[in-house]
Amino acid sequence: MISRLRGKPVARTPEGLVLDVNGVGYLVQATPSALRKAEGRGEFTIETYLHVREDALQLYGFADAAERELFVHLLSVNGVGPKVALAILAGSPAAELRRAIAREDAARFQAIPGIGRKTAERIVLELKEKLGGDATAAPAREPGEGHTVAREALLELGYSVAEAEQALAAVDPDLPAEERVRLALKRAA
Repeated sequence: MISRLRGKPVARTPEGLVLDVNGVGYLVQATPSALRKAEGRGEFTIETYLHVREDALQLYGFADAAERELFVHLLSVNGVGPKVALAILAGSPAAELRRAIAREDAARFQAIPGIGRKTAERIVLELKEKLGGDATAAPAREPGEGHTVAREALLELGYSVAEAEQALAAVDPDLPAEERVRLALKRAA
């Protein structure tokens, strides 16, 4: 298993990031946060997961171990493969996704292209128990409630669930709901 690589990003292709590690170019399908981490760096470390299929070996890359761990948990859910798991991680930080699972917020996952209602419910149901105390740990002020309130406000304004989630992903999750809505509307304008 290849769990981490340290090297120089030499190219970005539609398939992912090419990382040169001592003269060997590894093609890594990476999360947006891992790609941001690689930008402008001479050398950096990326957490990886090697997915072995009958016809291919695919390397997936993550900004940190928490992203990789959530990716592995997502793969354990029936109906979620590597591409869908990567799409889930592309939409929000791992900590925010864990809170959504703890709150049983299936709509959060259903907003992601390629995930229907049943798969979203299955993700929440199966991972809530697996993530246990880690998923339910929350700061004193629960940002998840603010997210739900902000999303509902955007839905009332005519946004789809996917549009609302995308707009909210671009603003600070620690802000109050009203401020998140204001900033999301400002960026959409």
